[in-house]
Amino acid sequence: MRTVTLIATATMGLEALVANEVRQLGYEDVVVENGKVTFTSDLSGIARANLWLRTADRVKLKVGEFKATSFDQLFEETKSLPWPDIIPADAEFPVIGRSVKSQLFSVPDCQAIVKKAIVEKMKQSYNKTWFEETGSFYRVEVALHKDVATLTIDTTGEGLHRRGYRYLHSQAPLKETLAAAMVKLTNWHPDRPFIDPFCGSGTLPIEAALIGQNIAPGFNRSFISEAWDMIPKDMWRYARQEVEDHANYDQPLQISGFDVDHRMIELAKHNSQEAGFADLISFKQMHVKDVTAKDSYGVIVGNPPYGERLSDKDEVEQMYQDMGEAFRLLETWSVYILTSHEEFEDLYGKKATKKRKLYNGNIKTDYYQYWGPRPPKNQ
Repeated sequence: MRTVTLIATATMGLEALVANEVRQLGYEDVVVENGKVTFTSDLSGIARANLWLRTADRVKLKVGEFKATSFDQLFEETKSLPWPDIIPADAEFPVIGRSVKSQLFSVPDCQAIVKKAIVEKMKQSYNKTWFEETGSFYRVEVALHKDVATLTIDTTGEGLHRRGYRYLHSQAPLKETLAAAMVKLTNWHPDRPFIDPFCGSGTLPIEAALIGQNIAPGFNRSFISEAWDMIPKDMWRYARQEVEDHANYDQPLQISGFDVDHRMIELAKHNSQEAGFADLISFKQMHVKDVTAKDSYGVIVGNPPYGERLSDKDEVEQMYQDMGEAFRLLETWSVYILTSHEEFEDLYGKKATKKRKLYNGNIKTDYYQYWGPRPPKNQ
């Protein structure tokens, strides 16, 4: 069985979560670095990683890595790699690039040299002088960091956050991968209530439902590498059957999403229906100060407005105070709030049990975690 090296890219701060997901898939040769998790697998790992990874951004096939301080070196080392084993003669293979702290800092030049080297290698192998590039898509990337060139091919296509259920979203939507990470960083269990008091277009409740019923996040979409010759079609069929076999559709869920804006509630309902959770997730228009719960133990996870615009600041700070007063009545619940507002704890009225730095797009945020007591075993 052919062994390949894969790189699951990750938003800064989520690498450990991605690594745990990779290990849960059964892959043990895992290396964690800034922004990426590298592991080895057989070819089926391409399908399984794309289907199952909730918190990774994309999955890349690593073709080679070497030191490159001159364009000649970049050309010769690239040409020595086994491109024809991966890229067929009719493939479309554009080259993208980036360079950080490297002598070869001109990205367009690096892209052109890598493209030329791959073409020269394929000319030798396929005995052709011209490649029309009308077939399946292989996006090559040359990434230079401190004079080390890493050459990869993207196996994902549209980023893994594109689950396929969110056709409609709010102006500043929470990325699905970050929403999944927020849920996985809680102590929530599917048999407990889950509330998102700022649900927007419904991303957090939907990701919680996918996790609660162990439904693979990629179940409802396609991936660019499904068209690749090197991966037998049966492998994708088996991987999708594994997704179906492991889903627990019978797991009951108590997931609610609230928002003060009725238009967001309609958006959330639409997206929930697209994800297949129309009857499982409850959405309701409600202000955070009115949030209550009958159950003794549960989890609240929220991504409220941050008050980044000065015009919104006073309103947002009042809302944080209202939130603190409302949630104090839910003393046995655990609360998890993501915000960039540096005075959140003072406004909320309580120090967090734990804080974790996360990035919401380009915004540096803190994930404030307030752990409730462990429920009794018979609860």
